[in-house]
Amino acid sequence: MRSKSTFVFYFLMTLALAAYLAHAALAFTPQGQSAPNRPVANVTPVPTTTARSSKDDVATLRFVKNPDPAPGFVLNDLAGKSLSLSLFSGKVVLLNFWATWCGPCRSEIAGLIELQAKYGDRLQVIGLSTDEGPTETVKRYAERMHINYPVAMATPDVAQKYGGILALPTSFLLDAQGRVVQKHIGLWDQDYFELEIRALLGLPVDAKVETFEDVGQIFLVNASRAQELPGVDVSALSPEQKKLALRRFNERTCSCGCQLTLAQCRINDSACSVSKKETADLVQAILHKTPGIAKAPQGPKQ
Repeated sequence: MRSKSTFVFYFLMTLALAAYLAHAALAFTPQGQSAPNRPVANVTPVPTTTARSSKDDVATLRFVKNPDPAPGFVLNDLAGKSLSLSLFSGKVVLLNFWATWCGPCRSEIAGLIELQAKYGDRLQVIGLSTDEGPTETVKRYAERMHINYPVAMATPDVAQKYGGILALPTSFLLDAQGRVVQKHIGLWDQDYFELEIRALLGLPVDAKVETFEDVGQIFLVNASRAQELPGVDVSALSPEQKKLALRRFNERTCSCGCQLTLAQCRINDSACSVSKKETADLVQAILHKTPGIAKAPQGPKQ
């Protein structure tokens, strides 16, 4: 039989292993990773399987009802050739922001390669790397993975044009008219991407298509269109008070450090306790006509 000291040793080793695994689980985000020193966005759920309707088990696709044109850019790809959206006019474009250090980004590359090969005559995948290291590192990785679509290094200016890339991977889906119809944050199922692509190409799909207004889900600047914000209760306000509240939400900057307006912060990160409290305080101030709310500082433009 084992001695008491041996039992204690194995018990302590088991506790240490459990603590290590728990720490590793917290340190790794399986569906999406934040870039160094960047917060993780919390805009949409990230399915790892094709979204299905509980009613009839048919996938539901959602596209922007009145999409905005995709911000243009001119970059050099890893081969030194000029890369711009205008080169792919008439094609559906999947614009993928990624990085070599991002596990979920690496996981979806094989699927993107397959989609490019399958629909290459009408689809163009573009990879924009946010790596801060040497371009040669990205080039070697692209060659090792046999990436069959153009890859370029994303500049801060391009990232800003697309609302700031707060988590990786982040993908924008453009229709054949060059308009952004959907944005996906994190690791999404390849089958879902394919359904979206086929729908935009006018090909048969086993899915329902719905449309929605972009009130900040795609571009944060459109948060000013929102009539409701995540976690903000304006039900006690009159119609005029609600208009005032929404205006203030888009004028005041959240003090959490995100440099976004309160409205943008609530849409971008519904878990932010700072914007939740500040919007709630503002609602109460308007409800009780607290002096000092008539004039608000101008918030940032995204």
